[in-house]
Amino acid sequence: MIRILLTSLMLATSLTSCNNAQQNKVHSTPPAKAATQQTIRTQTNEVNFNATDGQIVFADLYISSQGKSGPLIILFHQAGANGRGEYQNITTKLVARGYSVLQVDQRSGGNHFGNQNRTAQNRTVKARGKATTYCPAYADMEGALSYVKTNGFSGARFAWGSSYSAALSLKLAGEHGDDLAGVLSFSPASGSGMGACAANQFIPHVKIPALGLRPRSEMNENGQAQKALYDIQGLSYFISEDGVHGASMLDPNRAKGDVAPTWKAVYAFLEAHK
Repeated sequence: MIRILLTSLMLATSLTSCNNAQQNKVHSTPPAKAATQQTIRTQTNEVNFNATDGQIVFADLYISSQGKSGPLIILFHQAGANGRGEYQNITTKLVARGYSVLQVDQRSGGNHFGNQNRTAQNRTVKARGKATTYCPAYADMEGALSYVKTNGFSGARFAWGSSYSAALSLKLAGEHGDDLAGVLSFSPASGSGMGACAANQFIPHVKIPALGLRPRSEMNENGQAQKALYDIQGLSYFISEDGVHGASMLDPNRAKGDVAPTWKAVYAFLEAHK
């Protein structure tokens, strides 16, 4: 009888230990997930501000460890896209490097690269019929620069554009150079689709440090002509051997090869002028 009782007791103890271990295993995952979700939430601070024509513009603000006195980059996306989609693999690298980032959704954009363009979705934009044209987005870019100035970002400020916004970033640099430390333009658009906002006309008016970047695949006659304008103005130009159109030449998931040389050129420019 005693032997039977001892056996039963040992079995019960073993089952209890297994159940406790199983419970611990089940409850160990949710806290980790919660911590990850909290990290994601605190990394992104959605903001909105007025464009110079009164349109509401949406953006995401990332403040680096250097705070508002450190350098800041205003990221503008390419056609059909949005800040979160185009820059999801780029912003984190910049913030880790010590740069705060304002990641803007201009009115000319969409869901290219994933996510939605919150500014383009705004019913006011749709009513104005400006969601798919380029030149009106300049008002959003001026509004973004005004936002960081009035919100106490006193360090070096950089404008960063991609494709159509690269062209408009050159205009921003020419007209608001006193408020910027430099401008980076990835594949500045100069085709007929840009209308009155084609890039090349703005290059001669840029008096601040500027870095133009294009993939080797875009260095045709037009690309060479644009580089010549940069050279005449004494501005920097980088040809990305394995790059693709726009700022995506920095994204390893989109580029055709090694992105390290392009990142090296970008970091060197930023570090030299921050």
